[in-house]
Parts: sequence; C-alpha cells; structure tokens
Amino acid sequence: MPATTDALIDALLAARRDRIPAAVAPFAQLLRTADDAYLVQAAVANELGWHGDAPPRHWKSGGASRTATMGHSALPPAGVWSSPAQLNSWPFRLGGIEAEIALRLGQDVDAALAATLDMDRASGLIDAMAVSIELVDSRWDEGFAAPAFLRLADLQSHGALVLGDWVPYERRDWLAQRCEVTIGGQPPRTYVGTHTCADPAWVLPDWLRHATQDGQVVPAGTVVTTGTWCGLLTGQAGALVTVVFDGVGSASIAL
Repeated sequence: MPATTDALIDALLAARRDRIPAAVAPFAQLLRTADDAYLVQAAVANELGWHGDAPPRHWKSGGASRTATMGHSALPPAGVWSSPAQLNSWPFRLGGIEAEIALRLGQDVDAALAATLDMDRASGLIDAMAVSIELVDSRWDEGFAAPAFLRLADLQSHGALVLGDWVPYERRDWLAQRCEVTIGGQPPRTYVGTHTCADPAWVLPDWLRHATQDGQVVPAGTVVTTGTWCGLLTGQAGALVTVVFDGVGSASIAL
C-alpha cells in the first residue's frame, strides 16, 4: 500500500512522542514540493497543540545562500529557552550545534506589509537582536541525510533554541562580524563573516511573506533565528556550549 501524507504525519508524531526515529524509506518520495512539507509541519503542530489559536512566536528561517530557496519553521515553544540553559531530559539524539543571530519584530506585520518588503525595509521593523544557539536534531532514522522535503517537514531538523540577552538592533558590518564557539574542552572555534546569506536580515522578507500567507498577522515581539555562522558542529552529553558574537552578546547551554 503506498505511503500517504497522513501516515507520514503519524510517523513524525510517534517519533516525537516515543523518542524513536521514524523510518525514511516509506516516505522518501512522498513529498513533491516545499508546500507539501509545510502542510505536514502545520498538521504536526496542530496535533501537538504547540500554538493553539495564536500565531507562533518563535521561528527559524534560512538558506544555504542568497540564491537558495529559504526554509521556514514555526518552533515548539517548550523548546525555546533563555541562556544560560540546561538540556536536562530534552531529547537530543544527534547533538547538532549551530551559532546564530536571532531577530525580534518591533511591530505587527500583515500580508499587505510583508508583500512590500525588501531586506532594508524589513530591517527597519526589527527592534532587538540576540545571540542564539540552535540544537539541531532529527526525527528521521537517516538523520541529517534524510531527503530535503522530509527534513523541512521535520521543522528543518530543529531540536531546541537558546536565546541570549536582547540588545537593540543595529545594522552592523556583518562581513566583519566575529563569532566564537566553544564546546566542552575543545579549543574555541572562530568564524568571521560566515553567515550563509552575509546578513541575518536577508531572511526577513521571505519569512514574513511565508508567515502571513494565510492571512495571519505576525505580532510584534515575534522572534526568528536566522541561520548558522559555524556550519553544523557536534556537542557531546555533559559539554558546555558557549557562543559569543563580538558586540552583540553570548549564549550558553549545558548538554
């Protein structure tokens, strides 16, 4: 019997509830477009009651480059924590770590406004920024090697999000921005100007059009984390992960 979208949704729900990865094989060719994956995202979120009747307040957005298609995922609020954070019993099978900058909206955005935005105009809607650490994980048995649309359906392999202190947003020379990541006893790793889109604000227009496409208003205070500066690193149980962006701040989590 061919796999169905309902069966895929059930597989992701079971993987989250039972903490056992779902098999990729039955669903590898099922999703044909990003819109198919977004419908799965929404169905899982609805079934688990992540957002209720309110619009999501935390998102992840990003892409491999400015020419790549952006991906967007509304994040489960139980997995968004303030720094310093503790992993405790939160599921974290694959140990992925990304150092990011999160941005916070300073005003409501509806579909009409979103349609007019370029990066510069969207930047003017941001009131604050913070260092963030995304924990990257997967509900699929093939992990990060799962097909792209299955990873998108699984919130782009999102695990959890740690947010540092908020500071006023400013347009910086992001190509000169220095980021340092320390994981446990490993030597610090330093990255300069390595955001995949060269500026975290690049994701804003596409994200806001996506988030408002069904008539929802994205309220002031909504947060989006904007993509990795360090690629995908790995942290082991017991390690303290610390991320510092010069001139912006820091965030940490004990795994």
